Amino acid sequence: MRRTIITVCAMLLALCFAAEAQQAPKIPRVGILFIGGRDQPHLESFMQGMREHGYTEGKNVFFEYRYAEGKYDRLPDLVADLVQKKVDVIVTTSSLSAQAARKVTSTVPIVMTSGGALERGLVESLAKPGGNVTGLTVLAADLSGKRVELLKEAFPKSRRVAALWSRVSLGFKETQDAAKALSVPLHPIELRQADDIDKAFTEMSKAHVDALLVVLSPLVTLHSKRIAELALKHRLPGMYPTRQFAEEGGIAAYGPLLSDLYRRAATYVDKILKGAKAADLPVEQPMKFEFIINLKAAKQIGVTIPPNVLARADKVIR
Repeated sequence: MRRTIITVCAMLLALCFAAEAQQAPKIPRVGILFIGGRDQPHLESFMQGMREHGYTEGKNVFFEYRYAEGKYDRLPDLVADLVQKKVDVIVTTSSLSAQAARKVTSTVPIVMTSGGALERGLVESLAKPGGNVTGLTVLAADLSGKRVELLKEAFPKSRRVAALWSRVSLGFKETQDAAKALSVPLHPIELRQADDIDKAFTEMSKAHVDALLVVLSPLVTLHSKRIAELALKHRLPGMYPTRQFAEEGGIAAYGPLLSDLYRRAATYVDKILKGAKAADLPVEQPMKFEFIINLKAAKQIGVTIPPNVLARADKVIR
């Protein structure tokens, strides 16, 4: 009798545990694919956005982080690894990594924090992406023209401007068009790898350029500090595509507020985890932009920023 009771109790316990296991909700996994290394200044903004939607890492969401360390050829393997981990969505931080992800998977949703969705052919249209890629995109054409305009106003004495670009730059053609329209002579210098950066500044000296314009790409972003330092060393005032360049010594920067884009990307992740399809989520554009001037760096190389330009800055580093 006693043995029978014990057996029955054991069976009941087993059934209870089985029922609990069946009722336990599946905790989603979010893959995050970075072009660079572990030092990611905007990751906290994405995490803030996730917290605003009620997610806590380890409690109701797991994150899988992958870093290409600046080696683009690693991206496909990193994506394949995320797919093998059965992530529910992949977050990418550039159109280059989004392209790599889409080549590996056409089923796992991909959310971009920034990049050129239309320029890279990642979506059919902003309103109806139509595939497994959605998220945020930058306005390459508009931003490129604005940077050329601001460069001309901020450094009116410039007569020859070096334009640093690479094969994956966003907005290089638009930069050329804007420079031509505004009569700003450009001296394009292509960067194919990190080793080309020092060579580029040697070429600038030989070409007698007196200002620098950096066109957005993963390569320049990964090496922003080095570029800003070399510009100061060569006493070149520069216009850069994002805030981090100005914070690292570049004289001026104009672009979207990246922290806002990362935070907004969390909204896409939340919708997808709740059942929405990437194909049905319209791609959004930046809503917040910032013009940063590093007055300390300008004074260091003897550059005077016109008062009317200084007054338009959203932030002045003194």
